[in-house]
Amino acid sequence: MSWFAPIDLYCERTSAGFWAEPVNAFSNAAFLIAASAAYLLWRRGGGRDGPALALICIVAVVGIGSFLFHTFANRWSLLADVLPITVFIYGYFVLAMRRFVGLGVPAALAITGAFLAFNVPFETLWRLALGPGAPTLNGSVGYLPPAAALVAVGAFLSWRAPRATFPGLDRLAARSLFGAAAVFALSLTFRTLDHAACATIPIGTHFAWHGLNGLVLYLLVRGAIRHGTLRAPPLSHGERGRG
Repeated sequence: MSWFAPIDLYCERTSAGFWAEPVNAFSNAAFLIAASAAYLLWRRGGGRDGPALALICIVAVVGIGSFLFHTFANRWSLLADVLPITVFIYGYFVLAMRRFVGLGVPAALAITGAFLAFNVPFETLWRLALGPGAPTLNGSVGYLPPAAALVAVGAFLSWRAPRATFPGLDRLAARSLFGAAAVFALSLTFRTLDHAACATIPIGTHFAWHGLNGLVLYLLVRGAIRHGTLRAPPLSHGERGRG
C-alpha cells in the first residue's frame, strides 16, 4: 500500500478530501489546550521538572499528529498520529515507575519493557482468547492494557500508602491515576461507538475521544508535576534569592 493511499476509519469521513473530518480535525485543539494548561502549571511549579516538560511537549505533538491524520488520512499521517501516543504511553509508564513507585532506572526500564512486550501481541492474544467473534471495539482493543495499567498502578499505590514513608504522595499519585483512568474509560467508550452512532450522529463520536483524551493527558501530567514538586527538596536561601 502506498504511503499516500487514503484511509477511511471514522464515521465523519465520507470522502478523501482534506477537510472531510472537520470536527475530528479541530477537536484536536483539546491536546494543545491540555499542553498549554500543563505548561502553565509546570512554570508555577518552578519550571525545573525536565521529564514533565518532555511529556508536555509530547502532548502537543499528539494533537498535531492527530490533526494531520484526520486531514490527510493516509499511511504516513497514521504514523504521525500513533507514534506520539505510543511515546507518551511508554514515557509516562517509565516516569510512573520512577517517580510514583520509586524504582531505579534499570528496574523501571525492565518493567516498561515487559509492559511493551505484553502490549505488542495483545490484540492477537485477544482474538485467540475470545475466538472468531471477538469484539474489535472499533479498533480500541490496543488501548485496554494502558487503561488497565492506570488502574493497576493506582491500586498498588493505594495499597502501599499506609505503610509508605510519605503516604500522602502515594495517595496523590493514586488519585491522579484513578481520575485519568475514569475519564479514559469514557473516552474509549466514545471511540468504540463511533461507527455504531453514524446512523443517528452523522459526525460520529470520535471527536469526544479527542476532547476527553486531552483531559486524560492533562490529568496525568498534572499528577506527575504535583508529585515531583512535593518530593523536591526546598530551595536553599541562595536559590530563593536567585528566583
